[in-house]
Amino acid sequence: MARPRILVVGAGFAGVECVRRLERGLIPGEAEIALVAPFSYQLYLPLLPQVAAGVLTPQSIAISLRRSRKHRTRIIPGGAIGVDPKAKICVIRKITDEIVYEPYDYIVLSAGSVTRTFDIPGLLDNARGMKTLAEAAYVRDHVIAQLDLADASHDENERASRLQFVVVGGGYAGTETAACLQRLTTSALRQYPRLDPKLIKWHLIDIAPKLMPELGDKLGRSALQMLRARGIEVSLGVSIAEAAPEKVTFTDGRVLPCRTLIWTAGVAASPLVSTFDAETVRGRLAVTPEMSLPGFDGVFALGDCAAVPDLHKGDGAVCPPTAQHAMRQGRRLADNLIATLRNQPLKPYVHKDLGLVVDLGGKDAVSKPLGIELHGIPAQAVARGYHWSALRTNVAKARVATNWILNAVAGDDFVRTGFLSRQPARLRDFEHTNAYLTPEQVREHTASLHTGT
Repeated sequence: MARPRILVVGAGFAGVECVRRLERGLIPGEAEIALVAPFSYQLYLPLLPQVAAGVLTPQSIAISLRRSRKHRTRIIPGGAIGVDPKAKICVIRKITDEIVYEPYDYIVLSAGSVTRTFDIPGLLDNARGMKTLAEAAYVRDHVIAQLDLADASHDENERASRLQFVVVGGGYAGTETAACLQRLTTSALRQYPRLDPKLIKWHLIDIAPKLMPELGDKLGRSALQMLRARGIEVSLGVSIAEAAPEKVTFTDGRVLPCRTLIWTAGVAASPLVSTFDAETVRGRLAVTPEMSLPGFDGVFALGDCAAVPDLHKGDGAVCPPTAQHAMRQGRRLADNLIATLRNQPLKPYVHKDLGLVVDLGGKDAVSKPLGIELHGIPAQAVARGYHWSALRTNVAKARVATNWILNAVAGDDFVRTGFLSRQPARLRDFEHTNAYLTPEQVREHTASLHTGT
């Protein structure tokens, strides 16, 4: 009898935790496990702003998928671009652009999310994101390049446009990105004596009336005060009306000369979700508390692409798309898959949120562990302690700790590597959001398998 085939799509927090738990819990030969991942690492996304700022090296938060000692999982280097749930086939575009078809008995959708965008003129062509390792490395190079070019220019208008930076999004990603990169440019002034410090301006804007409302009013105000004390201009209730190559127009009518627009205004579930004609909640697949997709045999979903009921909060709440929920959902789903194979009852996912941490760089931070409000150095200790403990391997922990110590002792460096400096850097180029198939295209692909063409 053929062994059941389990296909896990996505190597984020949810997918990797699910695979690791399956490797530990399954009896050898009980099932085949395959993982679809475009990269050979799991990205520790919360520390991405520190990579952009040069506090951490890219390798330190790119955790190898091949450190498992059991090596029971087959890793398919590519991305899932469509699923035929009736035929139980996943369409995968490998990193060579070859299209392959992977059959499954059980599929775990942990495809994560992509940057949420809107129909704003010029946004997709002129904004940069902060969702992938490549984007973080590019943004760092780009920001340092603006300092280099402004320093070399004799044109005051060019200097002004190169030294204004706009970050859209007052959530964790945007706030930490603005804070960490502002700290980088402030430190860089020592190396650029020809630049007027008053010309370097960072703007953080968000359409919401409050900065990081999840923190609560008190901590939200503390974070706002920290940012403004460092010279970051925070504008709330404002968004972007137009993004041009050398200027940004705000919805309140202001026009800023600017060549750096970083877009972090939320996330949307992976376009892979549209493969399924299933109920969604704000674009995320509506799943049961056991994380199965109703009406689809052998389909499970979790993490950012699934609206998992938050049974601890109740009242129809769904779990937020955070790392702590994704990791725990991965473990619970693996247990439920093993229970399915053994004809045992499934258990619902229940978890009490442990709190929130926001690292603003240097000694600045706000945290709310277990409901306790902290700011400053105690909050920074909690934030970094949490991130350090959540890293999956001892090698990653050693690298991150070493980077933090080195940065604290030696300070920042301002090396511009030049990667992708001559290439387009649009949002879609990094996240490949135009690569996914429609349900009709998926069926056309899988139909060819049945006809033998």
